Amino acid sequence: MIQEIQLSAPVYIIAIVTLIALTIDFMTGKNKAAVYNFVLFGLVLTFSAAAYTLTIPTETIAAFDVADSISKGMINFGGYAAYFDMLFTLAGILTILAAKQYNAREYKDYKEFYSLILFAICGMIFISHAANLLMIFIGIEVMTITFYVLSGFFRNREKSMESALKYFLLGSFASGFLLYGIAMIYGATGTLYLNQISEKMMMGDFHSLYLSLGIGLLTVGLGFKVAAFPFHQWAPDVYEGAPTVVTAFMSTAGKAAGLIAFIVIAQAIIPVTKANEILTNNLDKFRDLIAFMSAATMLIGNISALTQKNIKRMLAYSSVAHAGYLLMGIVANTPDGRSGIVFYATAYIFMQMGAFLIVSVMERKNQYLELDDYVGLRKSNPVIAAMMALFMFSLAGIPPMAGFFGKYYLFMATMDAGYLWLTIVAVISSIISMYFYIGLVLNMYFRKSETEHEKVCPGMAGIALAISTFGVILFGIYPSLIIDLANKIF
Repeated sequence: MIQEIQLSAPVYIIAIVTLIALTIDFMTGKNKAAVYNFVLFGLVLTFSAAAYTLTIPTETIAAFDVADSISKGMINFGGYAAYFDMLFTLAGILTILAAKQYNAREYKDYKEFYSLILFAICGMIFISHAANLLMIFIGIEVMTITFYVLSGFFRNREKSMESALKYFLLGSFASGFLLYGIAMIYGATGTLYLNQISEKMMMGDFHSLYLSLGIGLLTVGLGFKVAAFPFHQWAPDVYEGAPTVVTAFMSTAGKAAGLIAFIVIAQAIIPVTKANEILTNNLDKFRDLIAFMSAATMLIGNISALTQKNIKRMLAYSSVAHAGYLLMGIVANTPDGRSGIVFYATAYIFMQMGAFLIVSVMERKNQYLELDDYVGLRKSNPVIAAMMALFMFSLAGIPPMAGFFGKYYLFMATMDAGYLWLTIVAVISSIISMYFYIGLVLNMYFRKSETEHEKVCPGMAGIALAISTFGVILFGIYPSLIIDLANKIF
């Protein structure tokens, strides 16, 4: 029992911290600092626990007997799970740092906001550790239900309430697909454990029709969670209407959580394609389906972003396109593909989070949300403009930023897997994205504003922006720091 708690420390810590935060919220009345400080402490503690479990040797984890464990084999330990735990908690810390001043300025600094962020991260960590389809579903629902509330957190704004309602209705529908897919796979194989599903597929002990239907329904449900075509329509409206710091969190950590669910399921069902001819054909079709989704997502996302005048909608469609890039690693389904996902997810959290946090710093009661509002920003806020330019260059994939190497690793893995056409589509999509990313930089540096911009003070958000900037530069100069680690954890 002691060893299991040690191996799964991030799961237990985040769950306990979340419940304690609710209690503190209830007991401290109007003392907002208590909840804020405790949530930050809890996230740092969880991050430290995840970093510790990442150092535990794989031999120790492999030797652990799950038969008599508390979790009964429903969760994984260490490895990629611990790494994504670190990403989720880091995204939470950056969000919390930026949220206090933003919420107080734009609406009200309610304590519940910080507890909700903890609940979302709790769900994400459940997903990253899941070894069972039911565990994946529980984690996704804990995360998504929290997002419904956070999307409508500004209750006095029509757009915020509209985004929450749209997200809730469409998200509930997608959850139904996900649950029916899990039920179909259970009916086909008689188990919910991913390793047992893989074994039964290898032995041919499954119902082919139910399995195909289950995989298809799972793809629909997870496609919605990562905002992949044709299940992406909700993202621009929700991302625009939600509080900007919430949008930053949802579009980065939420997307990474959906991708890790894709990864663990793909690992279970694709590597056994040589078991028999019927299974091989079916699962090759599954990879082709994901490849089509990836290509369409990249193209639709980037082309739609071209026409946007609102910066949050532009970044929202950009986020859709980046889901397409990340899906390339699922299509490859090789160690290099999974390493590419790990690197790109890491880089994406820094650059996308940084871009949205700058929008949150500049925003003033629904102002400074149009691309034209950033014209001449370099004069009044040179540091903010420089950071935004850095994030735009990285999102566009310009070297030596981290975004360039993220795309490079994914493109190479996809080509090696035999999907040259998908790589060509990805390159074309990246070229298209140059227009709106560089367009924003041109607005800030090469167009003159008729009115003087207000000089902004980022406050605690400045720390989050500094961390994001440092991450984009560091992993652009030393990409091997992540790639070498990624090669060890899968």
